[in-house]
Amino acid sequence: MVADEPFSVDLNKPLVFQVGHLGEAYEEWVHQPIVGKDSPRFFANGFMEFLTRTKWWVIPLVWLPVVCWSVSKSVKMGLAPYLAGLIVFLGIITWTLLEYFLHRYLFHIKTKSYWGNTFHYLIHGCHHKHPMDGLRLVFPPAGAALVSLALWNLIDVLTKPFITPALYGGILLGYVMYDVTHYYTHHGKPSKGIILRLKRFHMNHHFRIRDKGFGISSSLWDIVFGTLPPAKAAKA
Repeated sequence: MVADEPFSVDLNKPLVFQVGHLGEAYEEWVHQPIVGKDSPRFFANGFMEFLTRTKWWVIPLVWLPVVCWSVSKSVKMGLAPYLAGLIVFLGIITWTLLEYFLHRYLFHIKTKSYWGNTFHYLIHGCHHKHPMDGLRLVFPPAGAALVSLALWNLIDVLTKPFITPALYGGILLGYVMYDVTHYYTHHGKPSKGIILRLKRFHMNHHFRIRDKGFGISSSLWDIVFGTLPPAKAAKA
């Protein structure tokens, strides 16, 4: 009796609903990057496909006005401007921690079921498979809006009403900084400084040591939790 042939993904067809069929082979497949700037098709449906593609500049265009509105709302509610600034800074630091834990423990979960593979491919696997796809390096606003609404409600439960908008604005500003930095680490050409160091660490995460280097906008939490990639192994 001839064994069934292992499933093979057809890169010329929409990918999302194919990858689930890889089963246990998905983990190896998704971490064999295709280094090209082409943007593969995810869905046969045109509207669904549209929602997965986002130019980097859309992120600050959409979310920076929300940041400004949120912080000003706290000030209008009586929060002193210097305290608003401190809370925004706290929000940015909070984002870097969220960014680290999401990347390490959600984006790098190991899956083998059909829907597990499909979900992972959508949230992060696609980025490791096609790391230079410039239209899928930032989080689409439609999805981000749903997450940000849940975030607002959570902060609203945990903090006082006049603090909620400023803290939300700070976390959102941290997110914008993260997404723009992430795009630049892939497509920018820094010559020196912190951004060059972040680029080296992130390229190292993609192409050499994927279980280290989970911070994108900051290496702070990689240092704290011992997951900083070796500098000598990192290249831009």
